[in-house]
Amino acid sequence: MRTVIWIIRLVLFFLLFGFAVKNDHLANLRFFFGAEWQLPLVFIIVISFAAGALLGVSATFGSLFGQRREISRLRRQLERAEREKPVVVVDTPPPQP
Repeated sequence: MRTVIWIIRLVLFFLLFGFAVKNDHLANLRFFFGAEWQLPLVFIIVISFAAGALLGVSATFGSLFGQRREISRLRRQLERAEREKPVVVVDTPPPQP
């Protein structure tokens, strides 16, 4: 399994490396108020992808922490219910011969 993962990593690396070599020409990145940067196109694409991934991951943190809070609340509630559970003694009649 480890070799398959390493093969996938190598293929992905070479694909990204080839993409970077093919897109090494400069591109203008224009901001507001006349600010402008000249960067290789591959940097702009990689930075945009990383910023989008970071924004997507940070957007899930709110629901993740809410779910963790709810899980801990439900666990405490379950522990309280198990402690308060009454002991039921069932008297069964002896078997008839």
